Amino acid sequence: MKKEYTYDYVNGTDVYLYQKKGMFRINTDTALLAHFMRIQKGERVLDIGTNNGALLAVAAKYAPSMLYGVEIQDEAAKLARYNMEHLGIENAIILSGDVRNMSLEKVDVVICNPPYFKTEEDSHINLSYELATARHETYLTLDELCKKVSEVLQEKGRFYMVHRANRICDIIEALRRHRLEPKSMQFVYDEAKEEAISVLVEACKDGKANLHVLTPKMIKR
Repeated sequence: MKKEYTYDYVNGTDVYLYQKKGMFRINTDTALLAHFMRIQKGERVLDIGTNNGALLAVAAKYAPSMLYGVEIQDEAAKLARYNMEHLGIENAIILSGDVRNMSLEKVDVVICNPPYFKTEEDSHINLSYELATARHETYLTLDELCKKVSEVLQEKGRFYMVHRANRICDIIEALRRHRLEPKSMQFVYDEAKEEAISVLVEACKDGKANLHVLTPKMIKR
């Protein structure tokens, strides 16, 4: 690979893959979601906003029958395909385009590390197009994401997501609006801050109301 690429790992795993400098890269939330999601052997898994394919690479360790990744940025999609090939993952299909307009096969699990910020928040005037797209709901709002997840999930299928803790009310409202019942949540704290910074969420399509709030996770610096 060219010098603008680095070879990095998902923290806490043995998964290494290529990333491009200047694009959205593996971060703490990637690792948190990688450890929080539960994939069973033979399941079909979809990663919405797969970027470089990091979460799919971790999911592949659990022997799913099929892996799908959707990425709106062509360059990131190409990199994800390269990483799947590099890692010898043969049951992965990476699709490039807007997930809102795609007709997708039903899956058992959807995973997503979505854009966190509403377009009017945390101005991205100084961000590159790639970073702005990854961080802001320019092309995919939380409600649109939940709508698509509900469409593509099998009955009782599971959805795993990491998001900002301060949007928990928006998250629960959007999930339930689209028949996704929150089943477990885990708040993430930074030891240098007083309030939770992130939340990990598991939801089940048409599941019964019974939410488990797990022991908080602390990030130590």
